[in-house]
Amino acid sequence: MGQPNEVFEKTYTHYLSLLADADLGGIALRLGIPFDDGEMTIMLSGEGYRVSKGGIRSCDGKRAGFAQSIVLFKYLLMLPDEIPEPSGWVAYHTFKDAQPLRQNYSLQTNARIAEYFSGKLVELELAGKRLGGEIVADDASFDVSMQFTLLPKIPLFLRFNDADEDFESECTTLFDQTIESYLDMESVSILGSLFAHKLTRDTGATADDN
Repeated sequence: MGQPNEVFEKTYTHYLSLLADADLGGIALRLGIPFDDGEMTIMLSGEGYRVSKGGIRSCDGKRAGFAQSIVLFKYLLMLPDEIPEPSGWVAYHTFKDAQPLRQNYSLQTNARIAEYFSGKLVELELAGKRLGGEIVADDASFDVSMQFTLLPKIPLFLRFNDADEDFESECTTLFDQTIESYLDMESVSILGSLFAHKLTRDTGATADDN
């Protein structure tokens, strides 16, 4: 436990020092999120976090976990001056810098959701709605299509086909092309894993397991 904690503290302190120079009020304004007394409130995969130059806390006052902290630090530090217009859904593996992490993303996000919700279409829709997901009638040949907001300006589109006599269950997650303006591909992979954990939270896994 000592080594991971040491790495966490060093990484956390580094990104916090970078955030010290950021205009948090301006960031909150561009994202359209609450900002009061030097602190913004931001939703990450359905959970609220409070961000100030003193750190990142969950809404119950505890410091955010390692994975959540990294994603939020990167997101806020990379935020472009001008918010780009949506430009179309694409799969994770199509991004230029995603190849080294392609297999991990597939296992931790798509495969995890597909396996957990195999034969559980109703449960998938209910779990999705708990995370703020909306059913999408896109006329595609999928059993379930839902759209989520993982972070402000960062949507995710989930398509799921249940298993039948010929095929195993299959899950596809898509991001808008503009996600490259907000996060590097390692952070996108972490974000997908956090989303899958939240959606399948009854498995007993924790976000830090990923």
